Amino acid sequence: MPVTILGPNFAPVAVVLPLNGHGEQGYRMADQAAAPKPLRKQVWARLVRHKIAAQAAVLDRLDLPSERLHRLTAAVHSGDPANREAQAAQAYWPLLLGKGSRRDTRAEGTNALLNYGYAVLRAATARAIVSAGLHPSLSVHHRSGGDALALADDLMEPFRPTIDLTVHALLQSGVTSAEDGRADLVETLIAPFSTDQGRSPLSQVLFRLAQGVAASFTARKADLAFPRQPIPEDDPADA
Repeated sequence: MPVTILGPNFAPVAVVLPLNGHGEQGYRMADQAAAPKPLRKQVWARLVRHKIAAQAAVLDRLDLPSERLHRLTAAVHSGDPANREAQAAQAYWPLLLGKGSRRDTRAEGTNALLNYGYAVLRAATARAIVSAGLHPSLSVHHRSGGDALALADDLMEPFRPTIDLTVHALLQSGVTSAEDGRADLVETLIAPFSTDQGRSPLSQVLFRLAQGVAASFTARKADLAFPRQPIPEDDPADA
């Protein structure tokens, strides 16, 4: 298991991962480093498309307006040059958390719950990446010289809405602090998704996605494994 070190606002500041994660690690990392830009842009488009579809599915489950996000899902092109991801976020957050809400990674309350949930998801994604023989710093989209988990930041995007759904359920039940909600947020990793292999926990879904990315780098063709539905079959907090 990865060990994640969090700051006072529950944002991750360090993750400890094994160096020896896969028998073909050297070959896979070489393919990853040599992946051409068009392939990386295709992979990123699929990740963004699935993320927006998951955001729309969250709104659908909560009986909130989702028409714009469904339209944006179909409008994502290679590399997301029109930044449909940001357009979706502008529509999504006010609907999910209220018109006055905004993401602030330094804030307490709702934002601290989201920070903690995303830290859990990020660590699990990094573990899946290392297990697939990939290097977590070599991204397909996110670019930051100081980000050691840039690929994890890419691959976790489609599953952020699963954390959002858990946080929404916690807020509805009166939980407003990360300390009180951490158990439910960790259990999000066992939330059941419908997949071609049957019901699979989120942690296994992440492993299959990372394996698909590794295979895409080797074959030079984007072929990612996503669940049949973009969010869990049950509310994660109830799983």
